[in-house]
Formats: sequence, structure tokens, C-alpha cells
Amino acid sequence: MNTEDIPILRGQAGWLAIESAYANTIAGVDPDDQPTITELLKQWRRHYTRNTLRTSYYLAHYHYNGVAYSIPPAMKALAKPMIGWPNKAVRALADLSVFEGIDAPETLQTQVDDIIAANTFGLKIQQAIVSAYTHGCSFMTISGDGDDIRITPRAADWSSALWDWGNDRIGAAMTIRDKDKDGYITRFDVWLPGKVYLCRRNGGTWQAERIETGFDHPTVVPIISDQQLYRPLGSSRITRPLMALTDLGLRTLVRMEATAEFYAAPRIWFLGANKGQVSPDTWGSIVSVINGIPAGRNGEKPELRQLTQASMQPHSDMLRTVALMVSSETDIPVNDLGITMNNPASAEAMAEAERKLARTADRQNKRFGESIKSILAMALAAQGADEADIRRLRPIWAPTKEASDAARADWYQKVASTNPAFADSDVGLSRAGLTWDEINAHRAYERQQRTQNAIDELRAKLTLAKTDDREAAANEQQTSQPAARQSQPATTASIPNPS
Repeated sequence: MNTEDIPILRGQAGWLAIESAYANTIAGVDPDDQPTITELLKQWRRHYTRNTLRTSYYLAHYHYNGVAYSIPPAMKALAKPMIGWPNKAVRALADLSVFEGIDAPETLQTQVDDIIAANTFGLKIQQAIVSAYTHGCSFMTISGDGDDIRITPRAADWSSALWDWGNDRIGAAMTIRDKDKDGYITRFDVWLPGKVYLCRRNGGTWQAERIETGFDHPTVVPIISDQQLYRPLGSSRITRPLMALTDLGLRTLVRMEATAEFYAAPRIWFLGANKGQVSPDTWGSIVSVINGIPAGRNGEKPELRQLTQASMQPHSDMLRTVALMVSSETDIPVNDLGITMNNPASAEAMAEAERKLARTADRQNKRFGESIKSILAMALAAQGADEADIRRLRPIWAPTKEASDAARADWYQKVASTNPAFADSDVGLSRAGLTWDEINAHRAYERQQRTQNAIDELRAKLTLAKTDDREAAANEQQTSQPAARQSQPATTASIPNPS
């Protein structure tokens, strides 16, 4: 790609100067690690232009790439991006990846929940997924120790990585942390097995602080879109065909607008009249109520001809064709691309089109789930958690397929009648349509009810025990009083009569 396309985002908040990504010598870096850092910076420079271009298409900041003779230069200067298909391709799939939480063993559940809450992990993983679909991958870095664990998302246009083919994982990574007002990089971090270099520009030189991690691999986890053997760091949803189709769609709309502008005012020809007979104020002549042209010297009357306005149908048909190709490229239903077909799709056809995207989302969620487990595994290992419990972590995702409440209720009723234990499990309740937060709230309510029932039962037992004690005491008192009355006459008879 030509480097002239780089100024697309020049001056914006995320723009970086490629010429600043050189650091042949960094003070404080092990000489054996310097070649790896140099290669990471080279990798970033190689991919930054293409990543920036995809960002511009996602944000609708791309330029109009039209044929020079197709429209007037003045209208070409006014042509702005008005098609958001690349953004739609990313968000339509990203919106199907809704992270709800982690199912962990009881010994780890509180610890995992604390890490997720402290790092607002649900929000960060969603940002990382959108970035991964935009550029092909994004990264999550794990830093800190003990109770201070920091999980940070990193976009691919501010990062680079080298793949370790032998171990099938990231071998080294670089993340840019800061820049100055001119886009020059001032800070970046290098993530290597067992250590991290915090590099900072100090004047014209680079200096690094080394931090030991204790892990035999970089504490960086990739969030990858469509990982393949030949592309271990994934592929973007904003593909080359999609960008070309977006340009073609924009050109079609601009040509449609140019045609409409050309025929906005009636095009009138006077056959048999000379130029001097026509007023130079053409617009005034058009809007005037009464107009006239004198006849010629021999009495010839000028003949008026009005050009018929060109039809918009060819442009509309072409735009519909382009949208169908975009739908084929992205698996997004054509109705969601702003195109209405002459024969509306049936409910079954629309459901089938949505299922294609849902199947892709299900496959991606499994891959994202493995990345999330790796992230939390490093965070928990840094806190000294048991490795066997860490392996039992299970990410929870919201269902990707939409189902009506009636269908879910019917399914749940049938399952509950045949397998009550499954129906009452977390999996069964999630299939019934409850979110993970709702299931947790339901379980908390059940525990509260069980506790309340246990307290009520204990109170009942105590009340019964007190009642039994009172009855026993009353019975004992009743049995002791007759015995006392029977023994009283014998005692009186033994007293001698004073008389």
C-alpha cells in the first residue's frame, strides 16, 4: 500500500508517526533482547498503514475514490463517506458476543468475581472483540501482582507481536503506551518470556526499566478473529473485497446524486432561435409565469424541446447489486444493509440468514473463551490460586440465537417434566432465557429462603421444646400435690392430745 494513504487519520487522537518507531539501542535492555525489540518495531511499522486504513473505513473516514471523468470536480470535492458497511460488518458480529461472567469452583468464585469487577472486565473484553474484528486481532496484557492485578486491552494499531510457531502462542509482543502532540511515540512496553521492558524516550535516547514476571511466556493474550493455520493472528472482518465494495457503493451514490443535480432544473432547447433571443438569466426564465420568444423574419416560430429526466433506476439497481455482494461477503442480511428487495424475504429466509452469523459468533465465542481462560489463569496464578481449580473455569456467553419467550417456556416445561435436575441447574436456567446475573440473583434468593426456612424451623423446635418443658413442669407439680395431701393425716395423728 502507498504510504500517501497514511494522512487519512493524521492529526486525530490515535494517529502515530511511523518515523518515531525506531530504537536500535535502548539503555537497560539485555543485548540478547535488543534484536527482538527491533523486529517488533519493524513489524508494527509494516502493518500500521493497513491497520490505519481499516480504522478509517470502520469510522467512515475513508476518501472518495472515483473515476476522474464520472462527475464534475466540484461535486467530487463535496463527496463524503455515506456508507457504513464496514462498521456494520464489525458490530453485527461483535454484538453477538455478550460476555456474562465466569463459572468457577466455589473456592475461586469470589476471587474471580473480584478480578472481573476491579478491572471492569466485561467492558474491556467487548472493546477487545470489536478491535479484533476491525484489525484481525487485539491483545490483553496482564500486569501487577497480588491483589493489584491489571488487565488492559490493546488495539492492533498500537501493538505488534511475534508468533512462536514451536509453542503455538505469542513469543513476544510490543504495546505502545503514549505519544506526544505530534504523534511521536514516547513510551512503549515489550513483553517477553519472564520479563517486561518499560521503555521511555528521554530526549533523543531510549531507556528501559526491567520487571520480572515469573512466567515462562509473555503475559499477553491475543483476542483473535478467524484464526487459521496460515494466519495465526487472524483476519479482519473489514476485508479487501468489503473495502472495494464500499468504494463502489459510494461511487454509485455520488453518480446518482450528480445525475439528480443535472436534471434538477428542466433542460429546454429552442430549435430555430438564436442565442440573443434567450435571456441570460435562465433560472429567472424558468420560474417566470409568462415567457415568450419572437418569430423569425420569415415568420418561423421557434420549436421548444424539453429533455426527459434520466431515470434513477440503473443506479438503484447497481446499488442493490453491490449490497447483495456485501451481504455475501459479511453474512449480514441484505435488509440490514439498507436495501429493500422487490420480493421481501420470508421469515424462514431471514432466520436462515441470521443463523449464518450466529454460527460464526458461536465459533468465535469458543475461541474468545479460551483467551479469557488464559487471561484469568495468569491473574489467578499470580495470586497463588490452585492450578486444578483454575482449569475448571468456564466463560459464560449470552445466547447468539434469538428465541421467543413462548418457545423458551415450552422447551423448559418439557425438559423439567423429564429431567427436573437439569431444569434446575444453571445450564437449564440459562437455556430458559435467564441471564447469568439473573441466575445468580435466583440462587441468592434460594439461599435466603433456605436460611429463613432453617431459622423458622429452629424457632419452631425451640418453641416446642419450651412448651414441652412447661407441660412437664406442670405435670410434675400436679403429681406432687396429691402425695402431700395424703401424708398430712398420718402426721396429725401422732401428735399427743394435751388433754
